[in-house]
Amino acid sequence: MQIIKANYNDLQEILDLQYLAYQSEAKLYNNPNIPPLTQTLKDLETEFEIGVFLKAINEDGAIIGSVRGYSDNGTLYIGKLIVRPDLQGQGIGTALLREIERVCPHNRYELFTGTKSVRNIKLYERIGYLKFKEEDMGHGVIFIYLCKNPLLPQRL
Repeated sequence: MQIIKANYNDLQEILDLQYLAYQSEAKLYNNPNIPPLTQTLKDLETEFEIGVFLKAINEDGAIIGSVRGYSDNGTLYIGKLIVRPDLQGQGIGTALLREIERVCPHNRYELFTGTKSVRNIKLYERIGYLKFKEEDMGHGVIFIYLCKNPLLPQRL
């Protein structure tokens, strides 16, 4: 596996992977219309213009994972950490998260997930993210926000 910056021509493949990867989240929340499943290629192109996209590729060059982020006021906001479902649990997500932190050094990193996404929360906490806020989105969905500040000592 190799992690490199994605380019504009990768966006459709990333979007297809996003649709595949977020099926499990849709089932968790019993909602087939969660935002990652309704995002369009045009939406993704707009995101691409303001942020950085990384892709994990296998030996054949196929995209097996991706993460994206954008910078605002000293914080890197990280989103859509996705891994092909049949390859989850093999360290690809961890590698992608560490790599976006490496290529986009910031004083603070922030991301969010749903409270029902226990595997995601455990991954984020394992590499130093701390919960700092919850937000009720309605319809039984609660987002949990986590951040990491590499300048501050992390809990062990």
